[in-house]
Amino acid sequence: MPSTIDSTALKTALTCLKEGGVIAYPTEAVYGFGCDPFNFDAVTRLLQLKQRSVNKGLILVAANWQQIAGLVEPIPPRALAQALSTWPGPNTWVFPASAMVPNWIRGNHQTVALRVSAHPIVQELCLAYGGCIVSTSANREGEPPLRDSRTMQMMFGKQIDFIVSGKVGGQGNPTVIRDVISGDILRS
Repeated sequence: MPSTIDSTALKTALTCLKEGGVIAYPTEAVYGFGCDPFNFDAVTRLLQLKQRSVNKGLILVAANWQQIAGLVEPIPPRALAQALSTWPGPNTWVFPASAMVPNWIRGNHQTVALRVSAHPIVQELCLAYGGCIVSTSANREGEPPLRDSRTMQMMFGKQIDFIVSGKVGGQGNPTVIRDVISGDILRS
């Protein structure tokens, strides 16, 4: 896959993630806030920036199934096959969470929301980072999500550690969220 991120920008984003920083990056439909999902301080800072309750839970995004497989409890093979058939792509699935998923990611749920993204920048970030990252729309709770790096800079400036420039994908709305066991649509 050809690089979609300037090597200096990629190094800066990775350093921010590894040091507990919060970044912004383009996803399938909107800019997202991201951080290391296993770093409590980073997630707390991201939630404060977004003005979002920890009780709601957060989506994790990855480059491939292997990066997130350990975060889920075993499920029926048919259910797993259905989720895997939609990835990489703009589909988020809610799985029963394994004990590896921190409560600050699950919120008030026993589940975890996961996506294997087809967006080239998300793919490159997660591959270079070596794991999944938090992916939540870059906006304050109740405000419309942002779709470009210039607006990100104007709205959040120095409140975030780094903005990965790039274009959002062709999705008009944030990703559909489905329950992997029931197939029910939780967000359309």
